Amino acid sequence: MRILIVEDDRALASGLKRSLTSLGYAVDHQSDAAEAAEVAVLEPYNLIVLDLGLPNGSGYDVMRKVRLKGLKTPIMILTARDHVSEKVKALDLGADDYVNKPFALEEFEARVRALVRRGFGVSSPVLECGPLTFDPTTGIAQLNGAPLDLRRRELAVLHVLLVQAGKLVPKTRLISEVFGFDDPVAPNALELYIARLRKKFGESGLRIRTVRGLGYLLDHA
Repeated sequence: MRILIVEDDRALASGLKRSLTSLGYAVDHQSDAAEAAEVAVLEPYNLIVLDLGLPNGSGYDVMRKVRLKGLKTPIMILTARDHVSEKVKALDLGADDYVNKPFALEEFEARVRALVRRGFGVSSPVLECGPLTFDPTTGIAQLNGAPLDLRRRELAVLHVLLVQAGKLVPKTRLISEVFGFDDPVAPNALELYIARLRKKFGESGLRIRTVRGLGYLLDHA
């Protein structure tokens, strides 16, 4: 899952990025409104975390451009502006959530998870496919009730495949949701993580099927 943080407070942005990365998200950061608007409409983000006060424009400008493109990417406003009129304006322009600074990190993380689920039309916090379950709240994946020992990237790949279980996930989409701009990506990195997951699934009946030239599909035999 890939998230864009648009925030000109670099210390805050760095802390949020560390937090979300530790939860398995790929995170990009922009501090400029004009640059953020350009990136936000080009990359397939699962969530945009957006400050309102930015250089070269405002969060409202970014949001307008995203919505005018017809994109339904969930948008969380993260701002010190606490006037009701600001909240009403943001929600009317297409914001999905409005969080005032200062805020508790635990609440922020919970709101992120909720908005990402909403973006995929998923209501339950626990994802399932056959004997496999994954709880993004805890970051724990279990197979037949036993915890799976997964590295962060493996967990990120699994998360995307589970959200779309039974559906084809294009390779380009999987790469773009698992790796951020600053992440070094070897030519066969995705295939390596897929191979590791297949090995850990063993004889459980879980399959990650390769649809040659298109992508991958997670299902259960």
